[in-house]
Amino acid sequence: MLAVVTGPVRSGKSRAALRLALDTGCDVVVAVGGREDDPEMVRRIAAHRAERPGSVSVVEADGELAWLAGVPDKTCLVVDCLGTILGLSLVGLVPEGAQIAGHEAETAAVRIVDALVEALAERGGPTIVVSNEVGWGVVPATPLGRLFRDAVGRANRALVARSEAAWLVVSGRAIDLHAYSEEIAWPTR
Repeated sequence: MLAVVTGPVRSGKSRAALRLALDTGCDVVVAVGGREDDPEMVRRIAAHRAERPGSVSVVEADGELAWLAGVPDKTCLVVDCLGTILGLSLVGLVPEGAQIAGHEAETAAVRIVDALVEALAERGGPTIVVSNEVGWGVVPATPLGRLFRDAVGRANRALVARSEAAWLVVSGRAIDLHAYSEEIAWPTR
């Protein structure tokens, strides 16, 4: 089963996802992204470990998919957060100082997103993906920022389409996305 919990930063997504994961009755593994050369991310990963119950394992996910093979199908995987993990995959696609991402970077980003979505959607055990909604604000000033925004939006849309359950969490409240139609129509009244 695939579930998606999306929404803005600090909205309660992680708390909701962990509650869902613990309700499965399975062992829980939380995959977090970060780089060893980023002191803030090292601190955040340590906080992830400290905040979780002792029964919850934390695995560091890098920009490659190899970490996913180490998560047994019988466990519930919580990806927290998709954007951080996806960002690690995208960071090398746009050269420093570039004015645009370019076709090659955009094509590579699509391949990366598609591979990650496929791997998560086809995983044998319960999977809960936590992701941010990143395109609701200012257009990023850098080509890498814009590439990241587009990639996360594409991944969110694809994951929700393939999920059995999906929620938008805003201010601690969850909205069931599958309760709403994908299609819109002009009002007839």
